[in-house]
Amino acid sequence: LDDHDIKPHKIRYYLEKRDPEFDRKMQEVLMVYRDVALYTEGAVHDARPNPIHTVSVDEKPGVQAIGLTAPDLPPVPGKAAAVGRDYAYVRHGTVSILAGIDLHSGHIFANVEERHRSVEFIALLKQLDEHYPPQAIIRVVLDNHSAHLSKETMAYLSTRPGRFEYVHTPKHGSWLNLIECAFSKMARTFLRHIRVQSKDELKTRILKGIAEINAAPVVFRWNKFDLGVT
Repeated sequence: LDDHDIKPHKIRYYLEKRDPEFDRKMQEVLMVYRDVALYTEGAVHDARPNPIHTVSVDEKPGVQAIGLTAPDLPPVPGKAAAVGRDYAYVRHGTVSILAGIDLHSGHIFANVEERHRSVEFIALLKQLDEHYPPQAIIRVVLDNHSAHLSKETMAYLSTRPGRFEYVHTPKHGSWLNLIECAFSKMARTFLRHIRVQSKDELKTRILKGIAEINAAPVVFRWNKFDLGVT
């Protein structure tokens, strides 16, 4: 094995492209991101009469409401520098974060729900609809989750003709969606090591954490536009 420099006892995972239009859809998403960057910098002006607001949307399911079985122990100078926590824990269930981030301002829209069906997704769309000026176009970058394309969602969109524009990421291309950067920030900040006594407490603390992020919003930018696509 050393002579041939192979290690069959190890596994390196990869993901096969299963969307025949992966490259085309990726280009469409990247063109939207480039358009947003140029527009925000004032380098270009949209020719369409109505303003366009671009929002990246996705769901973060399975956020666990985990509780303590024993009190945390405070740090003790000279003995224990970190908080002491019992390894055992209790599960109170899970919630889903349905969120969108305005790619121009960094503002995050979010609902914390028990499930992520069409009705919950439509509630997020209605939140976007209420936030932006009535003449504006809301361009939504999102994946192909069934709730995004269901009969219920399409029925709602038909009541708001011209209001929403979908830009789909390719299958297995959720990493192209900039809302994932916001989810990562949540996981690294207020969701990290979180312990709660109920799902309701978890919902409250998630919304509070998002409100704190919105107090000092971060505008995420896509910087690598050359991904070897021809």
